[in-house]
Amino acid sequence: MRVLPAKIRPQIGMAYLLARAADTIADTEIVPLADRLIALQNLRERILGAHDRPLKFEELAGKQGAPAERLLLEKCDEAIRVMQGMHPLDQQKIHEVLSIITSGQELDLKRFAGASEKNIKALENASELDDYTYRVAGCVGEFWTRMCRAHLFRRAALDMDALLAKAVRFGKGLQLVNILRDVPADLRQGRCYLPADELTAGGLAPMDLLDPGNTAKFRPVYDGYLAMAEHHLAAGWDYTNTLPARCVRVRLACAWPILIGMQTIAKLREGNVLDPAQRIKISRPEVKKVILRSVLCYPLPVAWRRLFAMAGG
Repeated sequence: MRVLPAKIRPQIGMAYLLARAADTIADTEIVPLADRLIALQNLRERILGAHDRPLKFEELAGKQGAPAERLLLEKCDEAIRVMQGMHPLDQQKIHEVLSIITSGQELDLKRFAGASEKNIKALENASELDDYTYRVAGCVGEFWTRMCRAHLFRRAALDMDALLAKAVRFGKGLQLVNILRDVPADLRQGRCYLPADELTAGGLAPMDLLDPGNTAKFRPVYDGYLAMAEHHLAAGWDYTNTLPARCVRVRLACAWPILIGMQTIAKLREGNVLDPAQRIKISRPEVKKVILRSVLCYPLPVAWRRLFAMAGG
């Protein structure tokens, strides 16, 4: 967020802040499901201007273990008032993306109601997974692109339909990497985001994925989604390089999650992805190396374009 140009940092930062507040509400499992759904609805309606009643999230805030999340919920209404001071067209873009994101969070809560480690619920098919990744991440790519277009490269000669399509795939790819990395943790919360019909075709049930010994049998399904994530991130890399070269900050902000995602995919291809004791992720030194290398390579077009292939191992 810090690297973004000042012209778009407040708007994108505000959208992220409010999306994070919605995510915090959805994830507060100590609060009954019905209450979380009501709180999400109130937040969305307040953001969209359906009413001007101050949000009262004190009880939800008190349930947070992390001080930052508690403060976020306590200050949520204040953040919305700041958003309301932004340009109407920027507000409209923020409204649109947050409406989609919160709809995805609500659907997720309803879909996995009653789920637990002993009662794992899975998405039914690839269409449900694609819809989910769009609602929580693909739509962010659209929002990001429209905001950048409006404030940074309004007159650039770009095929916006093609750019938006790649932006959606960019977001979906990042979310798919998160899903594939978090399979063991999600299963122990009763959630399986990989489609039940594909598991069944591979001779597996969601409960079977609790056993790390089933990794080899699970690999064909899992590796297929790793390949999909990589293809989406390749579209994200094309997206990044389609943006005007003068938009250095935006291109770097796009490149970093793509390159980190590609390195994560490389590690996921080798590890036991069902073992909850093996937390597969990129280390802080590796992240710093990605950032440094990208900054050094940016003035060198050939070296810059090779970064994607290098990140994939």
